[in-house]
Amino acid sequence: MIKRLSISNYALIQSLELEPSKQLSIVTGETGAGKSIMLGALGLLMGNRADTKVLWNQEKKCVVEATFNIKDYNLKSFFDEHDLDFDEECILRREILPSGKSRAFINDSPTNLILLKELSPFLMDIHSQHDGLLLGAMHYQQGLLDTFSTHEELLMDYRSRFNSFKGAKKLLHELESAAQLSAQEEDYKNFILKELKEVDLENIDVTALETELSELENAEEILTRLSESDQILDQSETSVLVQLNELSGILLKLSRLSVSYDSYASRLDSALIELKDIHSDLYSKSEQVQLDPQRLQEVKDTVDTVQRLLTKHQLNEVHELVGLRDRLASEINLFNNREGEIGKARLKLQEEESRLLKSGNALSKSRKKHAKEFSSNIEKIIHQLGIENGSVSIEIEDKIPDKTGMDQIQFLFSANKGISSKPIKEVASGGEFSRLIFAIKYLIAQKTALPTIIFDEIDTGVSGEVANKMIGFMKQMATNHQILSISHLPQFAAGGNHHYFVFKDHSQDKTETKIKLLNADERVEHIARMIAGEDITNVALDNARELLKL
Repeated sequence: MIKRLSISNYALIQSLELEPSKQLSIVTGETGAGKSIMLGALGLLMGNRADTKVLWNQEKKCVVEATFNIKDYNLKSFFDEHDLDFDEECILRREILPSGKSRAFINDSPTNLILLKELSPFLMDIHSQHDGLLLGAMHYQQGLLDTFSTHEELLMDYRSRFNSFKGAKKLLHELESAAQLSAQEEDYKNFILKELKEVDLENIDVTALETELSELENAEEILTRLSESDQILDQSETSVLVQLNELSGILLKLSRLSVSYDSYASRLDSALIELKDIHSDLYSKSEQVQLDPQRLQEVKDTVDTVQRLLTKHQLNEVHELVGLRDRLASEINLFNNREGEIGKARLKLQEEESRLLKSGNALSKSRKKHAKEFSSNIEKIIHQLGIENGSVSIEIEDKIPDKTGMDQIQFLFSANKGISSKPIKEVASGGEFSRLIFAIKYLIAQKTALPTIIFDEIDTGVSGEVANKMIGFMKQMATNHQILSISHLPQFAAGGNHHYFVFKDHSQDKTETKIKLLNADERVEHIARMIAGEDITNVALDNARELLKL
């Protein structure tokens, strides 16, 4: 659950703070006011990449920070696994610096985007158009059925059995391959292995070394060019920066004579800021350039050695050399200890396969048992959400065992009476996708503790009674789950425990997006405006009050 969200210096947001309701918060605003900007900021907390274009003020860093209550999410093992401090309150923070660098933190500990991407889905579930693509994917459909079926123990047991089976199968294959290794081949492999072990492959980054080599080989010319750049930019009476500063003064005087010249002065100031940044960066680069013949030879020798090994073994990457080295070591070891091991490995594989099939059959039985109930419940909800003749079924067929089980699972859907059901991705429209995924998340919410759910205009394409039904379901979900819904419908605006209004503030020199928590009177007025437009009537106000009562 999000307890607090803070966004500063992001896109059109100079500073924004939000403390969503523990239940349902509705976010509304005019088109283009910046509702999607909030989602972009949350995306940074989910590990999305960003650049300095998102900075409201290019000279300051952007900071997006959210505090989550995670006591019900069973995440301690995740924190322990990744050596992170665990607390019932988890703080995610993302910083984008003017230099373009990005920093991420979990509970004030620096982390990387990969780990942020792993953790954030446990904390936030953002519904977007991408969900429509996911819903059509079989692996996603299987995950939904498993969550609804609440057979986590069966899943864990099967995954454990599959890993054991996979390991036994791999061992047998390695033993059988090693048994075919002749003494002559063993000698050759020992020679190759010795050659590979002489190089510290784990600590070699070829790309970085080649970059360093290029800079070391061209250090004198690089310094010369940097010095020339410094002269042109700032170290002469006619330097670029000096002349542009003079031009800035001229334009400033012009702007005082006529407002029609204001924009030119502002545009030139932006150019000056950029040129000063370039000059500063180039100056920093000049201090980093080294003239080091000894280091040059060391790097050249290392690069040559690695390239020779890559060419010799017809490989492209250093990690492939590491894999070759480890594989050779394993094969030689197995060759030396192969007697009797193959028979044991075959027996072990048979035992693991028997256990795997038993576990897989139990999992399949549970999936088939719950599939009909799941599809029936989805149908009931989508009927109430305007897909009156929609039908949903879950097809389960046998497949070769893999890490997910022994079942090929596919959701079938038909929106119209008399039309045969087909795979969802082939027949569902965008609006139908939204309502299907909404129905599914509503049902899943009854089975497990979900992260904060954020719906981005899931009400697109619905109105009237369907909208009333949808917000009704959403309010039921919100009794046990925190939900934020970005909406354009008055029914949704009236249904939230909190109602936030996003708007653009043009009162300063630079437009800002701001957000406001509406009080009771403001909610009535705003909902009436959503109903009637800018010219609010008494009827619209009465309708707004009635919606809020409902």
